[in-house]
Amino acid sequence: MTEPGPTSPPAAPAPWLVAFNLTRRCNLGCAHCYLDAAILSEGAADEMSTGEVCAALDDLARLAPEAMVVLTGGEPLLRRDLEDIAAHAASRGLMVVVGSNGLLLDRARVRSLAGAGVAGIGLSLDSLDPARHDVFRGRRGAWRKTMAAIDACRAEGMAFQLHFSATDENAEEVEPMIAFARESGAMVLNVFFMVCTGRGEKYSDIAPDRYEAVLRRLVRAAREETGLMVRAKCAPHFRRIAAQMDPDREITVAHGHDAGACIAGTRYARITPDGTVTPCPYMEEPAGSLRERSLAEIWRDAPVFAALRAPRLEGRCGACEYGRLCGGCRARPLARDGNLMGEDFLCGYRPRGGAVIREFLPPGGIGWTPEAEARLRRVPGFVRSVVRRRAEEHVRAHGRARVTLADLTHLAARRFGAADPPRRPGKAGDA
Repeated sequence: MTEPGPTSPPAAPAPWLVAFNLTRRCNLGCAHCYLDAAILSEGAADEMSTGEVCAALDDLARLAPEAMVVLTGGEPLLRRDLEDIAAHAASRGLMVVVGSNGLLLDRARVRSLAGAGVAGIGLSLDSLDPARHDVFRGRRGAWRKTMAAIDACRAEGMAFQLHFSATDENAEEVEPMIAFARESGAMVLNVFFMVCTGRGEKYSDIAPDRYEAVLRRLVRAAREETGLMVRAKCAPHFRRIAAQMDPDREITVAHGHDAGACIAGTRYARITPDGTVTPCPYMEEPAGSLRERSLAEIWRDAPVFAALRAPRLEGRCGACEYGRLCGGCRARPLARDGNLMGEDFLCGYRPRGGAVIREFLPPGGIGWTPEAEARLRRVPGFVRSVVRRRAEEHVRAHGRARVTLADLTHLAARRFGAADPPRRPGKAGDA
């Protein structure tokens, strides 16, 4: 692993997002699982207790009071204390999302999770072909139960997103999956790209040319979809491709170009069932243990986080004019070669030696009414900058100089239909 240089690393901003793998227990046997999840009748002996998890959530709330926490696994619904954990996180002002395969999710459980303060549920769906999905997930009938979970979320008014893992075998389904996500009422479609860790070490990745083709389609969808957010995950090259497809278009997060950006160790961390903190699920190198140090200490001081915040990229990534905009996936070279700063071998782009391309930051000068500012404070911190930029660009395009509550309502309706996007739990005095 490349160590940070002699200069002091930048101060660590608070994380936007923390994924908490609550358990290794799972009722599936997915070929690509990064956890190598054991199919067990009881959780592992070293899994954090309810009290330990809640203490970690307290740490997170102090460190990042507006963060989103994703309660996942394994299969988190197999933990009998899931609602207790979710309620504790919500009571601390964190935005709570559950990541599930959906097999145990019916309307009663959705209501129970909603009552505990869960704001949304992420459901894994890897094919619209039942047989293909079931093979991928390692259990017959999994597709049917996941579809029932989607119906349950929709019936109970629970916001949900779909998670699709793109491989050579199912890449042609990206187009119908976008349509399905839109028509089913999903708020977000996250398209994930494999990093070969866990059981995924033995699972085929996606070929570079097909990877680029899929990302091109996702760039178009991110720009064109109005009622659905389409995002590429573990695919920082999304930003390079967006810039190549339309060099004259401003590269801003408001246009969705943040979708593929890697925030591992800079605004994101993962906690394993035994309390180990890592930069992301695909980077298994420990940054520290919550049983030995606080989350704030690990987030601030861990060498691997410092390296990710002041990267010294090597190979093609180090020479690439898109290095600041993209930066490549750090987990791939770490998994294959043990080099955190090595070039991302999935990328087929050859640097051309041009000027460094940076993200466009729109000019200031746009004001906000007090009512609009109050509404913005209710938006989770990890997407607040996106909402702010989108609103200011909307107002600027209409020749005005101030964002109003009506502007935010209009943009939310255009993006999400009649409903606003999920908000963090309210506090006294919030509008």
